[in-house]
Amino acid sequence: MSYRYLDIQREGPVDHLILNRPDVRNAFNDEMIGELASWADMARADPSLRAVVLRGAGPSFCAGADLTWMSSMVRYSLEDNVRDAQAASAMFDALNTLPVPVIGRVHGAALGGGCGLVAICDVVVAEEGALFGFTETKLGILPAIIAPFALAKIGVSAARELFLTGMRFSVTRAREIGLVHAIAPTGTLDARVQEYVREVLSAAPSAIARAKGLLQQIAWRPPADVRDLTCRTIADQRVSPEGQDGMRAFLEKRKAGWIRD
Repeated sequence: MSYRYLDIQREGPVDHLILNRPDVRNAFNDEMIGELASWADMARADPSLRAVVLRGAGPSFCAGADLTWMSSMVRYSLEDNVRDAQAASAMFDALNTLPVPVIGRVHGAALGGGCGLVAICDVVVAEEGALFGFTETKLGILPAIIAPFALAKIGVSAARELFLTGMRFSVTRAREIGLVHAIAPTGTLDARVQEYVREVLSAAPSAIARAKGLLQQIAWRPPADVRDLTCRTIADQRVSPEGQDGMRAFLEKRKAGWIRD
């Protein structure tokens, strides 16, 4: 399927999902949001897909909402705004719940909704000098749609500081609060991302999918409340084909079946 504002490049079992509006620093509009949601639906149904690298074309990752699109919102009714927000929320959720790891490759600026995209990534590698910000309050609005995803990453304390001030912050600060996992010196971003891709491809796809789903089910819940779920999940995985192959491969000192040289 072809898209107007996305460039999808397939490399073996890995999709490179590229935001492709470099002239506006890959800012969102309603069409890009629809394309991201559509792509996520297809990716979810692709059994050969094992990882996604999310990146932006041009000088920045994603600068948030497109100004032309925002100018049309001024004329929206309350009902129009609710529908618009629901579409964006569904898109973020679709990306957040993909059963494969999403690796964010971040350079330049990630602002507003762009920071929301960073938050839905399972692993984030950012280039030295990258700039971040939940900047919505500077525009008289607030980061409501992306709040659940950002809060899961950075916690309440950092969210109170950064949501309420709308301040921009460095890649070092982003790593301190858990929004970014690795900082790549200039010129090494792709190599660092590829290290994570290799790690993902060395792990069992079904185990990754279950682990990702489990994390989203048990976050912030007391251990006693999720004991049955966690015990059933590991038991199911142990008797699954990949679980059996992985344990036998370890004992037999061989590579598991999902590892391709």
